[in-house]
Amino acid sequence: MDDATTRFSRRVNDYVRYRPGYPEELEAVLRRRIGYHRELVVADVGSGTGISSRYFLDRGNMVYAVEPNDDMRSAAEEWLGTYSKFRSVAGSAEDTTLEAQCVDLVVAAQAFHWFDAALARREFERVLRPRGAVVLLWNERKRDATPFLIAYESLLRHISDDYRRISRSEATTDSSMDQFFGPERWGSEDFPNRQAFDLEGLIGRALSSSYVPLPGSPRHDEMLDGLRRIFAQHAVDGRVWFEYATRLFWGYLRGPSDPGPG
Repeated sequence: MDDATTRFSRRVNDYVRYRPGYPEELEAVLRRRIGYHRELVVADVGSGTGISSRYFLDRGNMVYAVEPNDDMRSAAEEWLGTYSKFRSVAGSAEDTTLEAQCVDLVVAAQAFHWFDAALARREFERVLRPRGAVVLLWNERKRDATPFLIAYESLLRHISDDYRRISRSEATTDSSMDQFFGPERWGSEDFPNRQAFDLEGLIGRALSSSYVPLPGSPRHDEMLDGLRRIFAQHAVDGRVWFEYATRLFWGYLRGPSDPGPG
């Protein structure tokens, strides 16, 4: 497996065009659960091409988009550079390069499973202001929700040994959240989310995933044939649908009486 920092470098264009955003109702839940408001300063850690950064920029937040991959960070700068409250930062979850206690909210969207959780926790404690919160987000594809999604899952497992080695489920267990936040310092909620794709979009969505064979790889053409086949079998009115559960975790790394990071 490539280093997590570099494995998306050749997938930036497809990632920008074909990855899903986040549901509108997320804002209301964050307001209710952590007192989110649009004046909070946000660190979007592992911000990639800026999908999650844009969600908060569109609501008026100042956003520090922290991303170690040069290609993805450049794509975010091109896409979001007109936002006056956008700040692009070359850094990682384990070393954001941000000043101590400079943000109110740390967000990691579609990224936490790549982090060294213990080092990231220490860094998040350092950059968060007192009682600052952490929000973790994933758009998890529903692998067996429809005949199309079952066929897509089967194709991935057939075509990609890398896919079989990557598991995000361990990052979102109760025990992993207890270990990261501390028991009784976090909560979770799921939302429905979906995308529709024509054949070009389906191919682009597949290629945005780090485990799918790129052009020039031995099984790339076989993968394309498989995508065309399942599209022909399952498309309705020229579209197939990806169904997701958007998984939200929110929590605090310290209680009111806990000392700050040493």
